[in-house]
Amino acid sequence: MRPNLSVVTLGVADLARAVRFYRDGLGLPVANAWEEQGVAFVWCHGVVLSLFPRAELAKDAQVDPSGSGFRGVALAHNARDRDEVRAVLAEAERAGARVTKPAQETFWGGYAGYFEDPDGHLWEVAHNPFWPLDEAGRIARLPP
Repeated sequence: MRPNLSVVTLGVADLARAVRFYRDGLGLPVANAWEEQGVAFVWCHGVVLSLFPRAELAKDAQVDPSGSGFRGVALAHNARDRDEVRAVLAEAERAGARVTKPAQETFWGGYAGYFEDPDGHLWEVAHNPFWPLDEAGRIARLPP
């Protein structure tokens, strides 16, 4: 398998609410045809964030949709500096997220906090001084 991540799909309880949170609250670009398609796609510089009704996602994957609680997964947004970490957490909170961990020093030498979207999906917002970002905000390279 090539080391390539193309799409991350989040199962959501209410697609319209999820679109409002990510598009209107966080200002992310959502493809326009989401209502007709029953799925929303958010462009994230080469990776697509897919918002799909949870029951439909479970049906498609042939798994039980009743899973709840901590699932051992967190998405991450890397920030250019500590101020951006705080700004993104505040923006998410204004959009309806719950900040689960305020921005703070990390054990690994960075600065990070977490928020939970309206469906409980965890997002880490971090500044990692060891991972340079390119102009688009993507991780340019990992240290050797």
